[in-house]
Amino acid sequence: MDKLSLEQQKAVAYGVAGCIAIAGANALATDSYGNSPLGRTLKIFATFGSQEKTRDLKVKEWIGKYNDLHEDSLESRNADYSTLVNNYYELATSFYEWGWGQSFHFAYQLPRESFREAIARHEYYLAGQLQVNKGDKVLDCGCGIGGPMRNIARFTRANITGVTLSSLQVARGNKLNKEWGLADTAKLVQADFLKLPFESESFDGVYAIEATCHAPEREKVYSEIYRVLKPGKVFACYEWCLTPLYDKNNEFHRLIKKKIEEGDGLPDMATQEECVKAVESVGFTMVEARDMALDDYFGGDPWWLPLHPSWNPFTFRFQLSGVGKWLTRNMLWVLEGIYLVPAGTYQVQEMLQQGGWGCERGGFTGTFTPMWV
Repeated sequence: MDKLSLEQQKAVAYGVAGCIAIAGANALATDSYGNSPLGRTLKIFATFGSQEKTRDLKVKEWIGKYNDLHEDSLESRNADYSTLVNNYYELATSFYEWGWGQSFHFAYQLPRESFREAIARHEYYLAGQLQVNKGDKVLDCGCGIGGPMRNIARFTRANITGVTLSSLQVARGNKLNKEWGLADTAKLVQADFLKLPFESESFDGVYAIEATCHAPEREKVYSEIYRVLKPGKVFACYEWCLTPLYDKNNEFHRLIKKKIEEGDGLPDMATQEECVKAVESVGFTMVEARDMALDDYFGGDPWWLPLHPSWNPFTFRFQLSGVGKWLTRNMLWVLEGIYLVPAGTYQVQEMLQQGGWGCERGGFTGTFTPMWV
């Protein structure tokens, strides 16, 4: 950041003081509802700074590399997908956990259902398709910090192993598993799901929740899942897909696709038809394939609503409004300048906001779904 004049410093100081005051008031006003948007943002800053020191993570350097990968050709992104995905989650995990929760996925909300209840129901539905019993071995393919794993482990009483490229997520997830009393039945390991470190036919069920979209080729990840799954057992998955409403000749649709890829660490987006063909090509029998985003949610809220801007300052969605973005952006800009958050934090926040915009517009237009089951 360039040096500021005395007048500019004063203006910035007043601005930051105002932002922090608003954040504090917002935190007090909304904490009883478990949804403190700007207050939680301040907590993210502290977490991010600690992460940079303990993991030797150079935020500005990594976000620069991440952005460079997205400036390269699709072939380059696909070839270096593990770097793309790992960099993304090293940068985004803390933002995800404090802004969304421990389960990094979407769900529509039924009437009188809380956000957390909707997230859990979405996970239980998928787990129910696995037809597993207590003590069975289940694989969570792309587990994040293990939010779904912990819910599904308690729901099914199965023994669940989760894989993720991110060592940060492994450490955080196993710590949470221990805190939940699930250390003996739920475990995260660092692994590439294109090269699963498990024996063939060793799992009684496999699931993936909005994770295999990170694979440059679906056939590769599906074939590995097919290999480690016992014959006759079930693989259940929520996929990120372009829907039949997506028109590659439509400039706005292409922008939506681009923003989702850039803001969510994706090499490339696949269509529903491509995913079905990939699943069947590796040997699976397709039992069901449908877009759960089209379910009747009986007057509830669509999955993309949490990403839709709101002018109510006491909701999480306020951060997505013009004023909310301005407050967060300026707060980060100043805190970077006075070294209270790592350099590059501002760019990470901008990247995530682009992904959120793409997902929300994709859901609103019906051109994108995160729940092709």
